[in-house]
Amino acid sequence: MKSRLELNWAGKHDGYALIRDEETGAPVQVLYEEVQPRLLIEAGRYGDEEADNILISGENLYALKTLVKSGYAGQIKCIYIDPPFNTGQAFEHYDDALEHSLWLTMMRDRIDLLHDLLHEEGAIFIHIDDTHLANLIILTDEIFGRENRVSIVTFKQGSATGHKAINPGVVNTSNFIVVYAKDKSQWKFNRVFTGRERDKRYGQFIVNLNQPYDQWQFTTLSKAFAASLGLPEKKAKKVEDYETKLDDFVLHNANNVVQLARPDYEGVSAEARKLIDQSKDRPNKIMCLQREKYSDIYLVGGQRILFYSDKLKLIDGQYIAGEPLTSIWSDILSNNLHTEGGVDFPKGKKPEGLVKRILELATSEGDCTLDCFAGSGTTGAVAHKMNRRWVLVEANKQSSTHILPRLQSVVAGTDNTGITKAMNWQGGGGFRSYTLGKSLIERDAETGVWRLSYTNGRLIEAVCLQEGFKLLGRGIRHGVRGRHYAHITDCIVTQPYVDALASELDEDEALTIYCMKAKRKLSLPDGLQLKHIPRDLLPTTNGARGPKRDRQIA
Repeated sequence: MKSRLELNWAGKHDGYALIRDEETGAPVQVLYEEVQPRLLIEAGRYGDEEADNILISGENLYALKTLVKSGYAGQIKCIYIDPPFNTGQAFEHYDDALEHSLWLTMMRDRIDLLHDLLHEEGAIFIHIDDTHLANLIILTDEIFGRENRVSIVTFKQGSATGHKAINPGVVNTSNFIVVYAKDKSQWKFNRVFTGRERDKRYGQFIVNLNQPYDQWQFTTLSKAFAASLGLPEKKAKKVEDYETKLDDFVLHNANNVVQLARPDYEGVSAEARKLIDQSKDRPNKIMCLQREKYSDIYLVGGQRILFYSDKLKLIDGQYIAGEPLTSIWSDILSNNLHTEGGVDFPKGKKPEGLVKRILELATSEGDCTLDCFAGSGTTGAVAHKMNRRWVLVEANKQSSTHILPRLQSVVAGTDNTGITKAMNWQGGGGFRSYTLGKSLIERDAETGVWRLSYTNGRLIEAVCLQEGFKLLGRGIRHGVRGRHYAHITDCIVTQPYVDALASELDEDEALTIYCMKAKRKLSLPDGLQLKHIPRDLLPTTNGARGPKRDRQIA
């Protein structure tokens, strides 16, 4: 057997999952095979009732299992999560002090399900600090494959001030965002540019750009700016906010602002080299090489005329000097972060500008995004303002106190914080909120006896979810999965019952009958099978080691 690099920890193969107790919020270990999908119980609709954005309140491991079974597998284009960093601190809104092996188990189980939910052309962005960065990379390499690791972004989230500045050693001002594609060869990403300071090498100005190029006249940038103010050059340099006003002048006259640069003689075409030689022989004449698929080349004295306008990129609705996005993000400031979204979430809230950049890189309008550690709802708010679809998951209390009012404000157009101005967001759209119901079958914590949670109106819905069928609810076909159908009944299944169902099927169709009781020695024709509820739907432990009862974590 071929060996591979992997991360091991205590309890990795014991078969336990980590969840939060629904009443106390305390971490509890349960057998992973007993973590079943749960019905989504609609709690409210906000704004456009047809919108398919959803907020799920409850334990995110159950929610992710539910989403996988509910048709979201392979549908999510971008996932951003900001899980607890496990720094050993106890924050107000969540416990961030899980023992390391438990944290790794928690992350492994959730990342595995997130991999199933991700579109083949999609990517996941995991926000983390250096406490578990190394472990997280090895863990995610196991699930996604090292070959699908895209980048490790360094995000500057603070400054070397305050109490951090007196700590021994290097002052830590950064977090990290680990980026993986579902399939790097298929990942569809967008070119993203970030603003930068004016390039001061562009120090010349074409006075008469509208004239034929061989008549162009040059002056210095500072003289051209002074002339625009009607001042001598020396006096213009004493104007208040000189550099800021000069920057604005450059942006508004970017076609005129140029620099002369020596071209890469060996890196250009033979035709361009010929023109360069001619230009050197006639240094006072401006020459041009016209090209069909590329911008024209202008030369004077053997040097190329580079236009500042070619450096401009459209960023947040404005053309400014830009450069391709790098793996160091130091330009997204956390100023006034506490006001974003109108909710208070100390030390846990991330800037809307950060999520905006991620969605710009990995999505287009209409794509679906997901955040299963939704916190204060930043991902949903940003996705909504950017016309992306979204799915959020967060614990019950936090969903109602933080996320729900924030997203209601976004829909109503009353949230003027964050990226609202950059996106010209004025409100609209809508979403639905859900709580997690019970699983179809659950084991009593005290007796160990399995009990059926639904026996009447919602039995069909619960069985279809558990077995991965899309709910139909008409005729004999209650659920569908390709050409395979499900029929669910609480009646006693007899031979005439089976024969009647079989007569309704086409030759290429299959049907599974789910029932609580059935007569013995039934004759099932080809394409039909029978499963008893709950006996045939009970989870298996697959050889998981350890005690069979759930374990409370001290």
